Amino acid sequence: MIFKAMQSIIQRLPALCIAILMLLMLPLPLSAQDIARLTGRVNDYADMISGDVEEQIDAKLQALEEEESTQIVVLTIPSLEGEVLEEYSMRVVEDWKVGQKKLDNGALLLVSRDDRKLRIEVGYGLEGKLTDLQSGRIIDNLIVPRFARGAIDEGFLVGTDAMIAAVKGEYIAADAPPSDDGSGGSILPLLIMLLFIIYFYRQVPRSGSGRGSGPIVFGGGPGGFSGGGGFSSGGFSGGGGSFGGGGSSGSW
Repeated sequence: MIFKAMQSIIQRLPALCIAILMLLMLPLPLSAQDIARLTGRVNDYADMISGDVEEQIDAKLQALEEEESTQIVVLTIPSLEGEVLEEYSMRVVEDWKVGQKKLDNGALLLVSRDDRKLRIEVGYGLEGKLTDLQSGRIIDNLIVPRFARGAIDEGFLVGTDAMIAAVKGEYIAADAPPSDDGSGGSILPLLIMLLFIIYFYRQVPRSGSGRGSGPIVFGGGPGGFSGGGGFSSGGFSGGGGSFGGGGSSGSW
């Protein structure tokens, strides 16, 4: 009997070994990565922002806090390591407690470099100013297009500028792409016809005057971005603000 039992076990060993190997090869459950440490208003752990731009952003965010106590912070990380963007963002703000206690006037701009994802997280007290809709427009119309073409510094600059303007009640989403509703198509032929008439009118000689006074020139140089201010390396910490999941996410 013992011999038969051992023989049966030996015959089953290959199957048991395969089963054990398959169990060992199963992926372990993903554990949440550590929350990045809050070191200042700009926490560039992914090395995405150049030094001078980091100083400019820090100076603007410091001035905002000094003016009205609102805290906006920037965080870049190399990767989410499989974690959901919104979940990691909430863990960050719950740990950092950006914004003043009871005012809850804090906001976070989070960018994950390798995942090419970003999110604006908004504290309870700012949800009426930096709304979900405005957060989405800042991401989609200002930051993402610049990130997509490699203008990373510019994306951070215009993004934080827009967030500052929003919490001050000064942001107007003028950079939204025009809607493709066909309304522009009905105006364009009229404009072309008008320019055509003006051109021929200027070519017709009139008594007491010469020919037209030269071509019509449509001008306007490209806009630019500027900023200044020194980098403040002093201590910085959140003021006890609370968040409820308001904001918006995007990717490039």
